[in-house]
Parts: sequence; C-alpha cells; structure tokens
Amino acid sequence: MRVLVADDEKGLRESIAEYLELEDIEVDVAENGLSAIRQLEDEDFDTVILDLKMPGADGLEVLKWMKENTPGIPVLMISAFGEVSDAVAAIKLGAEDYLVKPFETEELLLKIRKAGEKRKLQKEVEYLRSTGAVKFNLKSGSPAMKPVMELVHKAAPSPANILITGESGTGKEVFARYIHSLSSRSSQQFVAVNVGGVPESLLESELFGYEKGAFTGADRMKSGLFETASGGTLFLDEIGDMPLHLQVKLLRAIQERKIQRLGAVRQINLDVRIIAATNRDLEKSVKDGLFREDLFYRLNVVRVHLPPLRERKEDIPVLCAGFLENINQKMGRSIEGLTSGAIELLNSYGFPGNIRELENMLERAVILAAGTELTPEDFSISSSPARRKAQGTLKDIERLAIIDSLARWEGRKTRVAEELGIDRKTLFNKIKEYGLE
Repeated sequence: MRVLVADDEKGLRESIAEYLELEDIEVDVAENGLSAIRQLEDEDFDTVILDLKMPGADGLEVLKWMKENTPGIPVLMISAFGEVSDAVAAIKLGAEDYLVKPFETEELLLKIRKAGEKRKLQKEVEYLRSTGAVKFNLKSGSPAMKPVMELVHKAAPSPANILITGESGTGKEVFARYIHSLSSRSSQQFVAVNVGGVPESLLESELFGYEKGAFTGADRMKSGLFETASGGTLFLDEIGDMPLHLQVKLLRAIQERKIQRLGAVRQINLDVRIIAATNRDLEKSVKDGLFREDLFYRLNVVRVHLPPLRERKEDIPVLCAGFLENINQKMGRSIEGLTSGAIELLNSYGFPGNIRELENMLERAVILAAGTELTPEDFSISSSPARRKAQGTLKDIERLAIIDSLARWEGRKTRVAEELGIDRKTLFNKIKEYGLE
C-alpha cells in the first residue's frame, strides 16, 4: 500500500510517516496542497491523507481537484477540533473519512487499512471489467492431456511456483491464465510479460519499476510489473531469454519476497505467485551456464508440460469450436462449424506452429469461406494423397508448411512467421535448417 500524507505541520506529517512505515506501508509526504497535487499528477497512491488547513491550496481544494483528476483514490481528512463542520463538508464532497486532532495512531491505521481495502476492491472491479474476467473452461478429450489437466487442478490452488514448458504455440499463456482462474488469487490481477519481447535495457525497469530521477528520462515514478501483480499472479513468458544479471535480481525477489525499484532506498514487500514458461530446454541452459541453477529450482516447483498439437489431435474439434466462436464475434460472421472433410484435413496436418497456427488458419478460412461451414477448400492445406504421403515426418511437415507460406506471402518473412504462429528468429532458423534460403 502506498499513502500520501499532506500536512503543513512538519512534525505531524513526519511522525505519521514514521509510524506507517513501521507497519510496512510506503509513505510519501507533501508540505502543502500544491505539492500534494504535483505528486498526484506524477504518481499513483492507494490512499491520501489531507490536512484541512494548508497554505497554497487547502484540503478541500485538493479534494475537489482529486475528484476531477484522480477519482477513486480514498481521502482521509485531518481537522482541528473547531473544523469539524469543514470535515463533514469534505465527506459530502467525497472524502472517505476524517480524524480530529489529536488522534490515536491506531485509529489512523485502522481508517487507512479500511480505505486501502476499498481502493483494492475498486482496482479489482476495474480489472475484472477490463478483461471480461470469465473463468476458463479448458476441455480436452486427448489421452495426452489427461495427466496435464489432473496436475493443473491439483497445483492451481497451491501457492507453489509453476513452470510451463512446451513448443511455441502450445497455449502456455492460456494455461497460465487457467491456473490463475482456479487459484485463490483469481479475483486479483493476472499480469503477463514476454521476457524475450522486452529489450534487455528496459526489462529491469519494466519488472521492478523505478523512482523519479532514477535515470535520464525518468520524469515520474513508475511501478513495476511485480507491484502491479501484487496479490495476484505474474506470468513470465520465455523465461529462458532472461539475461543472467537479471536472473540474480529475480531470484532475490522470489526468495526474499521483496523488490526494490531502480533508484529507490526502501524495499517493497511482495505477495505474488510466479508462473514461468519456456519453449527451451532449461536443464540444458543450466548446464551451458546460460541459466542459473538456483533460479531454475525456484521456478520449477511444479512442472506442467504441454504436448504439441500433433500429439493431441482429438482436441482439434474442441479447439476449432472455441476459436470459431471468438472469430465469428470479431469478424461479424456466423460460421457454424467445419465439415467432416475439413476436420479430416486438419487431422492430416502436422501443425508445426501448434494451436496458434490452428487459430490463424481458422481465421484465414473464415475470411475465405462462402458458406456457413468451413470446407477443405477454405484451408491452404493440400488434401491430395500424394501430399499427405509426403508429410511423413515432422521435418517434412514443417518444411512443406514453410514453403507454402513463403509462396503465399511472396517471401515476406514477418507475415510467414505470423501465419505459422512462430517468431521471426525461429522462422529464420528453420529456413536455414531446411535449405530454403
């Protein structure tokens, strides 16, 4: 929790700050109303304590400004004995509560905790509204997925860190969200970051945040993703791409359950569940000195391995039904399903890009479809016996898929990578491997 104390009495504001910091509450102070407004413009707070009488801008003026510019932040007013009527007026303007000097520190703490809980609930509601907050209902008829689902349902309610492994496009983030939805943290935030997708120079500040003035361009305080996920789940995708020097800081955060923003002196307590994911062989990365062994064991408390789509073909109809519902809504179409021939065709394909490729393939088929059902002709997969025979091995399947896609997109590799559901680096490696340069 972060609190701003605005009072022109130096002794009072500093004593309040010292007391609250002993209770593990992060505190900033302002010596007058204008200073409070400047800090509210730059930074985010969970509760604000305002003295009624301050030079520059008094408590009521700051309160009015907050209701227009920072709505939702609870405000506690501090008044002298003869200012109770003004404090009541502040309540009518939207203040959460008030205290009359002199007051007991325990009473102040109680009111702050109450206001903080209200703010936390508001943030949860905002988050749930913004994300739709539907519970995931993952269904699978595949024997390969049965032990995976059993493990997920056992592990989700526990506080244990989870490592999800599997090829690119197997749905690792979907499963991370599913695990979050089954946990006691489901009403809190799920925060995801693709470690490999953030430039190394920005990754530390993205994860841990920074203080104003911590570096050139840091013109305001910024909370990191660890703080944003407080009480909820932080999903670290492509964890195998994390630089070694940041692995040390991540390990410390997990072990000590504390973080420190860049440029900060104080540490912030953490209450975050970590789910990490990778398509790499982390054990090999450990042996090669690319990944810390102690961090690996901290993350690998429970291992969930997602099999590739080619090993769970029974799930294709279920996945298609779910994707079609979303695609129809997004595109304003009303495709009812797939013909038996279309399902047979998809079952004959190897899906090197896994579930992500299937989704992209369905989206393209919906665009091309003339009828109310998807047919084999709507998919860019050859259904000829000769072609299916040629798809004897996974390498054959991958090579043919890349050749087809390169032809369709006239060599535009970014488009090819998007269609196949793989990143550009993987595509370039595959092109080199199969001699397609």
